[in-house]
Amino acid sequence: MPEVIFTGPAGRLEGRFHPAKQRGAPLAIILHPHPQFGGTMNNQIVYNMYYAFAERGFSVLRFNFRGVGRSQGAFDHGAGELSDAAAALDWAQAINPEARACWIAGVSFGSWIGMQLLMRRPEIEGFISIAPPANRFDFSFLAPCPSSGLFVHGDQDRVAPIKEVMGLIEKLKTQKGIVIEHAVIPGANHFFENSVDELIGEVGAYLDKRLGQPAKIAVATKRSIARN
Repeated sequence: MPEVIFTGPAGRLEGRFHPAKQRGAPLAIILHPHPQFGGTMNNQIVYNMYYAFAERGFSVLRFNFRGVGRSQGAFDHGAGELSDAAAALDWAQAINPEARACWIAGVSFGSWIGMQLLMRRPEIEGFISIAPPANRFDFSFLAPCPSSGLFVHGDQDRVAPIKEVMGLIEKLKTQKGIVIEHAVIPGANHFFENSVDELIGEVGAYLDKRLGQPAKIAVATKRSIARN
């Protein structure tokens, strides 16, 4: 889990990068929750998703948005953070020029940023959107959504109630050419307290299905990562 520093639009950005051993491995960028409410790249969900992708052979980057941790700059209400995410993808692609595909995953505020990046970068072929706050941020830019992906919510989410995002999900499901899946974690709140394992289980199952990778292969890969 090497620490990395790369240049963003507002200065240095701090991250952690897991390089895949296989040439041409796909990339994944993981985006953390709202910086003004304690969101960092070390958020428990971000951390676990980082390894869920790494265990499946991805090169994975998670990083702190501007003004978080050792990343320079100051919170910019989404516009600057989107530029940070684009810079992170640029950096990861420069390090992995042979990468055959790219995925984006985000948690809460990070899911809003991730979906905007998805609209701007046609090479992103899949997404994971955890607890998207459709009641707090405008997701209407997803018209149409260019890639298939997974939304995950907790049924006890009081910050971003599930009913607020269902309209968005149902709208996206009507599009031809993509498949939108939605998982609901019983008893989980916005932060998935005591439910992170169930959440990551849903994410892992979805990735395995999209990648055509049996669970036993993912377990073997996980053991290999642990040994190294």
